[in-house]
Amino acid sequence: MNLQIFGTKKCKDSKKAQLFFQERRIPFQFINLQEKEMSKGELRSILGSVSLDDLIDTESKVYEDKNLKYMLYDKEEALLTNPLLFKTPIVRDGKKATIGFVPDVWKQWLNDSKK
Repeated sequence: MNLQIFGTKKCKDSKKAQLFFQERRIPFQFINLQEKEMSKGELRSILGSVSLDDLIDTESKVYEDKNLKYMLYDKEEALLTNPLLFKTPIVRDGKKATIGFVPDVWKQWLNDSKK
């Protein structure tokens, strides 16, 4: 497994995701979206499992401040230039990815990796 967790330090679900993997001694890389933007390649890989619309946090302050609810905009470009628009956590293992705290899916990934 080559896990990455994209989130923020203030996000409770990001903390819970980190704890989930720490408790199972599964190594992961935490990417703080407040400090580092997601690359286009990382985003494209995630889009293999998750829709672009699902990645956008329509309840975020950035979404509200930029008035995106009432605008037509390039969603991919908006996410790449405003990383705090992402719903978090985004957990990625290669080409598989999830949004939010979904331990049942992660447990399945762990079981599949043992086979």
